[in-house]
Amino acid sequence: MKNKKAVCIMSGGMDSTLCAYMMRDLGYEIIAVHFNYDQRTQKKELKCFNNIFEALQPQSTSHVGKKYSLDIGFFKELGASALTDTNIEVPTGGIEEGVPVTYVPFRNGIFLSMAAAIAEKEGAEAIAIGVVEEDSSGYPDCRQEYIESMQRSINLGTKDETNITIFMPLVHLKKSQIVEEAQKLNVPLELTWSCYKNEDKACGVCDSCRLRLNGFKEAGIKDPILYE
Repeated sequence: MKNKKAVCIMSGGMDSTLCAYMMRDLGYEIIAVHFNYDQRTQKKELKCFNNIFEALQPQSTSHVGKKYSLDIGFFKELGASALTDTNIEVPTGGIEEGVPVTYVPFRNGIFLSMAAAIAEKEGAEAIAIGVVEEDSSGYPDCRQEYIESMQRSINLGTKDETNITIFMPLVHLKKSQIVEEAQKLNVPLELTWSCYKNEDKACGVCDSCRLRLNGFKEAGIKDPILYE
């Protein structure tokens, strides 16, 4: 009996790492996919991804399959985001209202499209993405309705025998709940990275750091990574 497979989009961050562990816990063989898109913290995120993939390897089963690390540098040419355009400052004054300047235009749509191609090639029946809608930076491509529409489009645009389900198990969780769930599954949060600005010590003041720190605070757990 062949293993069921899940393509897990993994940034090296806390949310996508938990998502991959949840899929492994459900018995899926993990096909880990990471995207290098010339983001500010690309080197750190790639290092985290590789370390997390190694940590995901189970001792006695084969639920972790292979990994892909794909370069998609055209995001840098597009610009329009503080994550890819060094002329745009990463905000540090508090979580912004509306869609913040750290939003990368249609990033998750492109990630999901490429993950679908990998899923079809690998014979995977699932894609997993760690989007968070209710307690996040307000990115429009993290909404449940949007991910569901992508699932419909992916299945319309692939072979008849391909039937892919997109899992988004964190979409309605608070960051504190994500921290708590990660603790239950022994997710190595010390290997994850959330900061938008730095690659050595996290800044602690960008949107992503603030959301992460607040989640740990509400969960009553100490964040294991270093901050400035």
